[in-house]
Amino acid sequence: MTRDRPHPHVRFRDVVKVYPGRRRLLGLRAAAPDTSRRALDGITLDIPQGSILGIIGHSGAGKSTLVRLINALDTPTSGSVIVDGTDLTGLGEAQLQRVRRGIGMIFQHFNLFASRTVAGNVGYPLRVAGRPRAEVQARVAEVLEFVGLSDRARSYSSQLSGGQKQRVGIARALASSPTLLLADEATSALDPETTADILGLLTRINEEFGTTIVVITHEMAVVREICDSVVVLDGGRVAEHGSAYDVFSAPATPAGQAFVATAVKGEPGPAALRRLQERHPGTLVAVRIDEDFGSPEVARILDGRGVTGTVVHGDVAEVQNRPLGTLTYALSGPQQAVAEAVAALTADGRARVLAVDEAADRVAEVTV
Repeated sequence: MTRDRPHPHVRFRDVVKVYPGRRRLLGLRAAAPDTSRRALDGITLDIPQGSILGIIGHSGAGKSTLVRLINALDTPTSGSVIVDGTDLTGLGEAQLQRVRRGIGMIFQHFNLFASRTVAGNVGYPLRVAGRPRAEVQARVAEVLEFVGLSDRARSYSSQLSGGQKQRVGIARALASSPTLLLADEATSALDPETTADILGLLTRINEEFGTTIVVITHEMAVVREICDSVVVLDGGRVAEHGSAYDVFSAPATPAGQAFVATAVKGEPGPAALRRLQERHPGTLVAVRIDEDFGSPEVARILDGRGVTGTVVHGDVAEVQNRPLGTLTYALSGPQQAVAEAVAALTADGRARVLAVDEAADRVAEVTV
């Protein structure tokens, strides 16, 4: 999905955003407690044109602030935000309005006008911009067909499902032909099947129009499905930034590791491992699976030594169209053959034999 472009679509350069506390807002004396909040702390980041970037973090990590700086609804305390080559710092409102016209927003709770039809909602930003009526009608019909809602143009939001409402929101965001789309928790209010449909639609927008998409989310599974790259925010700082595959395969920080664990099933925990040991008395080996080493390679090692391997835990997902995951095998066979198979699997560090460290109540590696 990522395309080569002459310059990044969005650039953050040492951006700091501090929200003043009561002492400053109310003019209290210096001895009063300072309740100011540093929402962003030294953010330097490039978002390539035509890419899909996931920004993930817990509540309070700075995600919403980052979005407000991109669409110029807020200004940094220091540093610069550059959108499509234009430094937003110091621009007047009229200039900022021109920048915003190239940015579409998709919201978590849809933000549709209950008193307007689907067509009325989609055409609203075009009417506000003063576009001719015939042009508005033609564009509304075009984007509704694109999102699959041509037959609901005269319906009201109360008559729509959650997924249909979000499609209306996407159509409205596309109406002005933006080059940059910000999706703020766009799927967190939807069921899994509908989420998959909406993510598929966002991917289609990126691929067909070359639209840069920034996905703000707290769900790593969303990042896994559609993003080229990911930024993990933690306490207003960039904890990790890299390709989605690299971050998923080797998260380098506790924040990154915690998020990846929610989307890619890894080794079993202590309780699950105890249950597995009761059911499978053989040797339990966790094997890291990726594009270079998969189930066929495991089978070749086991079959070549007369060892039986049964997958008892884990899964393999696709990240950027490449396999990634951890599978735990229960190995059985002659003791020497199992030992040789384990040695072959663990030789390059991609596998380890599992056991429970009862004293520490954790999963530990053992030597066979």
